[in-house]
Amino acid sequence: MNKAKRYEIFSRLRDDNPHPTTELNYSTPFELLIAVILSAQATDVGVNKATDKLFPVANTPESIHALGVEGLSEYIKTIGLFNSKAKNVIETCRILIEKHGSQVPETREELEALPGVGRKTANVVLNTAFGHPVMAVDTHIFRVSNRTGIAPGKTVLEVEKKLMRHVPREFLQDAHHWLILHGRYVCKARTPQCGSCRIEDLCEYKHKTSD
Repeated sequence: MNKAKRYEIFSRLRDDNPHPTTELNYSTPFELLIAVILSAQATDVGVNKATDKLFPVANTPESIHALGVEGLSEYIKTIGLFNSKAKNVIETCRILIEKHGSQVPETREELEALPGVGRKTANVVLNTAFGHPVMAVDTHIFRVSNRTGIAPGKTVLEVEKKLMRHVPREFLQDAHHWLILHGRYVCKARTPQCGSCRIEDLCEYKHKTSD
C-alpha cells in the first residue's frame, strides 16, 4: 500500500470521527490502567459494568488495595479470569503506592513492570491517558492492518512497528482508536461489512478476494 492511500484512509476515518477515544469508562489515568488490565480477554462493555460499580467505591491505589483480593473479586467476578486479575490489580496498587507515589508512571518500562501489564496495555495507557503517539495493537488492529494492507505483519510487534513507520504523523495520536473502532464495528472478523465501509475502495482485501 502506498503513502497516498494510507493518507486518504486516515483522512476519511478522521472525517467520520474527529475525536475518537476508548470505549472504556474512566476519569483518571489510574482508572484507565485498571480498566485496561481488566479488559484482557473481556469486552469493554463487560468491564464498564464492573468498574461502574467499583470506581464510585474505590478508584485510587489506596482504596482498591484496601479491598484486598477477595473484596475486589466481588466487584469484578463477572469478568473472565477475575481471580488472577484481582491479584494483579492489588499487587499493581501496592507497587504504585510504594514506588510511584500512587501515580501511574509515564514510561513503557515502568508500566510493563506492573503485574498484568504487557506491551499492549502499556501502550493504551501511554496513548489514551498521556497523549503519547504510540500504537497498542489488539486483535482488531492486527486484523484490520493485515486485511486492508495498511501494515501487514505476522506478529503483533511487527504490525505495531509498521504502523509506527507508515501511519502519517498527523494521524498517529488517534490511529489506535480509529483502527480499533473500525475493526469492532465494520471490518469484523467473520463478516466484514465491506458494502458499508468508508475505505472499501482503498482496501486491498477486496482486490485479493476478487482476483
